[in-house]
Amino acid sequence: MTAGSAAALVADDVRLMAAAIALGDAARGTTWPNPAVGALVVRVEDGRPVIVGRGWTQAGGRPHAEPGALAMAGAAARGATLYVSLEPCAHFGKTPPCTEAIIQAGIARVVAAVGDPDPRTAGAGFAKLEAAGIEVVRDVLRAEGERSHAGHIRRVRDGRPHVMLKLAVSADGKAGLAGPHPAAITSEAARARVHMLRALNDAIMVGIGTALADDPELTCRLPGLAARSPVRVVLDPALKLPLSSRLVATAGTVPLWLIAGADADVDRDRALTMAGAEVMRVGRGADGRLDLAEVLRLLALRGITRLMVEGGPTLAAALLGADLVDEAVVFGSNVVLGDDALPALAGLPLTALTAAPALKTIERVAVGADTMTVSRRI
Repeated sequence: MTAGSAAALVADDVRLMAAAIALGDAARGTTWPNPAVGALVVRVEDGRPVIVGRGWTQAGGRPHAEPGALAMAGAAARGATLYVSLEPCAHFGKTPPCTEAIIQAGIARVVAAVGDPDPRTAGAGFAKLEAAGIEVVRDVLRAEGERSHAGHIRRVRDGRPHVMLKLAVSADGKAGLAGPHPAAITSEAARARVHMLRALNDAIMVGIGTALADDPELTCRLPGLAARSPVRVVLDPALKLPLSSRLVATAGTVPLWLIAGADADVDRDRALTMAGAEVMRVGRGADGRLDLAEVLRLLALRGITRLMVEGGPTLAAALLGADLVDEAVVFGSNVVLGDDALPALAGLPLTALTAAPALKTIERVAVGADTMTVSRRI
């Protein structure tokens, strides 16, 4: 292989891996407890790469991406390259391992973005492919692959979901009106972006204060994406959520999980359960509040890999104080709410988030009349 052809191959690998990652990302929020993987089968025809098969993890986590791409490619998969955003699984579960399907299809080369930390695969997928004589190229767009699979990686390694904190903040650093009462802070464009974020997460969580003050639905209300609404989670220590709330009214359509303290009233538990909610219980910390680490462990055990937190100021501050925020999305507005309004972070200055040493700003863009700032864990 000449230096020129080698450089062209590397460039093609990067470009096609980016496409495979994007394919998987589009399924985020629908595949839990499994990662949202993207895969492409590519042949070289007349010196140019041609995609002959595409696949992505299906709703509920199966089928996996690789069998879908291989099935689309058919006989054209023999001698081709498979681009996949995560190391192919090597273990038998509800379906045979993807490594077996890849070997049987006659794939000659596998290019992967990131290894799978799941101990059932963790390097074994690559090893099986290489033992079968398949060339394996690792770590192509590794950083992008780790971002794409942040929820899966966090759940496997740390036993909790990837936590994304979303805040809407006024020009004077406030999040709502005294009372508390909700306030229109951001533009319609920013609200549409929030609904898209909901569609890309497995679950959305609020505290009972926000649930009582706002009476939200917490669904995805973008046209055609209602089915992508995440599981709604309310931290409700004493089970105060009214049976008449919008959350309970829609529990038969979109799952509603209430996380209560061990001492919450049994009759309230029964009434909310009969109304369609699912009640779970966790212990309390030394401060008397629900143990957030235990909450996140419980959600991970239930299969949640990506958790979006929308409020309110008390919950946001508690997660930040416990170093449980992996990503922050802050929509900044020009609206001024005044001195009596509620701060975005209860008991903390906004700089506790915007200047948090564990988070690095990676994006700042205009969204309508507002500014969206995205920070991620370093």
